[in-house]
Amino acid sequence: MQIGIYSFAETTPDATTGQTVSAAERLSDLLEEIELADQVGLDIFGVGEHHRPDFAVSAPAVVLAAAAARTQRIRLTSAVTVLSSDDPVRVFQDFATLDLLSAGRAEIMVGRGSFIESFPLFGHDLDEYDALFSEKLELLLRLRDSERVSWAGAHRASIDNLAVYPRPIQNPLPVWIAVGGTPQSVVRAGTLGLPLALAIIGGEPERFVPLIELYRNAGARAGHDPKTLAVGINSHGFIADTSQQAADDAYPPYAVTMGQIGRERGWPPPTRARFDAERAPHGSMLVGSAQEVIDKMLFEHELFANDRYLIQFSVGTMPHAKIMRSIELLGTEVALVVRRETA
Repeated sequence: MQIGIYSFAETTPDATTGQTVSAAERLSDLLEEIELADQVGLDIFGVGEHHRPDFAVSAPAVVLAAAAARTQRIRLTSAVTVLSSDDPVRVFQDFATLDLLSAGRAEIMVGRGSFIESFPLFGHDLDEYDALFSEKLELLLRLRDSERVSWAGAHRASIDNLAVYPRPIQNPLPVWIAVGGTPQSVVRAGTLGLPLALAIIGGEPERFVPLIELYRNAGARAGHDPKTLAVGINSHGFIADTSQQAADDAYPPYAVTMGQIGRERGWPPPTRARFDAERAPHGSMLVGSAQEVIDKMLFEHELFANDRYLIQFSVGTMPHAKIMRSIELLGTEVALVVRRETA
């Protein structure tokens, strides 16, 4: 199983000091985190796209290109690219360029996005949320499959027998579909034969088993080889030397960030009791000691037979040194055991 990390590069207030690091400092720290992930043998690092003040990355391909120059082996992906509000031609060109710079280590994880700021920013109607994604995904896949493309749609200017450059090293350039639990999105990924990245950030993982089955059944009905229908799980987490330390370190920034998002969306405020329930053996979060995270990854692999696991380090601003220690533990302790047990 591939094991890695994804980050949104938070620029939220520190839960202890109340201070907020600059975007420049957070991006500098992020590059060090990606470099360490590569050094400790992790398989993949993902960087998310947001267009709001509490996250530092609006252009994942730019950040990943900087990371490509400082790493040797680790795969580099968006997590996610909000394709609904982007231009597929530029997305393909950006990640084809990243693929060339990284000697064939680029991936694109596309999704409709859980935040909506990019839609008015780039002049799109939120009412066309799904139609935009469906059409632009079609074009993106056409671009990666053929150097010269003719295409027409409702939401973008037509392309008449035009070539798109540069071409990536990988053929095809990997494109994953990121979903948050919508059955229609799962079916779309399976029907297209694209790998699925499922976000599990709340509730018991067992309740997501039917979605994975739906994905695999849709892929089989569309005639795709089951071996090509890869599944990745993306979840919140944090690892420390002891279980108590991990919980005590992770909860305050988690409460700040999820509390803010909850106020925007009408969710109830986070509580420590609920946080502890989510990090329990059958909860959604991988917060604990290395052994606890190993146990939970193996438990979920029994449920999903997944091919990849990415943990979000961190949910809310945490001291850089603690994130680095968490990455070290994931690479040198957790990943070694999980790979061996799932081989």
